[in-house]
Amino acid sequence: MDLSRYIIPGLSEIEFSFLKDAFHMAEKAGDIQMKYFRRNNLEQSTKLNDSDVVTIADKQSEDFILDYIHNHYPEHGIISEESGNENEGRDWRWVIDPLDGTTNFSSGLPAFCVSIALELNGEAILGVVYAPYLKECFYAVQGKGAWLNGKQIHCSEKSELSKAVLATGVPYDRKENPDNNMQEIVKLAMYVRGIRRMGSAAIDLSYTGAGFFDAYWELNLNRWDVAAGQLIAKEAGAIIESIRSNRNHSILVSNPYLYPSIRELLRKE
Repeated sequence: MDLSRYIIPGLSEIEFSFLKDAFHMAEKAGDIQMKYFRRNNLEQSTKLNDSDVVTIADKQSEDFILDYIHNHYPEHGIISEESGNENEGRDWRWVIDPLDGTTNFSSGLPAFCVSIALELNGEAILGVVYAPYLKECFYAVQGKGAWLNGKQIHCSEKSELSKAVLATGVPYDRKENPDNNMQEIVKLAMYVRGIRRMGSAAIDLSYTGAGFFDAYWELNLNRWDVAAGQLIAKEAGAIIESIRSNRNHSILVSNPYLYPSIRELLRKE
């Protein structure tokens, strides 16, 4: 799949260059992942607990992306899931999740992706989310809209909560922290058509931007989980709001019509 052809019209020269390189990194990282997907040679281990998985594909994908940034953008900072932070205080900063949805990947489920964002002074100006098995590439450049495989996308216009399909997730610390989203899932399930748990925040955000989901919320995410996907959802017209001040990145992302009612249901009593 040649991602280089998915260029947004009207980009500046530097935006074009950044996006082309982000596509290249995402596509090559996806190629690495596909060499291991549903194969018997997948080495894996756990990090924080048994729910927090890392595989050889995560590490090799990240190694490729980091090497590319080091060689082409040595003056840029980096935040990456597996290797941590490098010069994160610099004006230009890449935020990377080399394999979002590792549990899916390690179980042979196709909802996994590469997530790459470029930030300027802490604000995302470019985001790419590439799901190699699904051959779906979501991307956005600040002020230039959001796109999927060459077609511009927009969030849904659904306004009836009873017909809405939402996405969510549960945090890795759900056993230790009682603020674990379980009550919210049960509560919203009584009002909506359905709730889905894809297992990849970057895909959830991108699918909300594309209107496949009408809204998405989750607690205790990390910067690398959301940097690219939030920009895609925002450029597609979604409203994004923090729903916790003490749980890392905890967000509600919704189309404008459903936002007020979902936000009210998510308020802690």
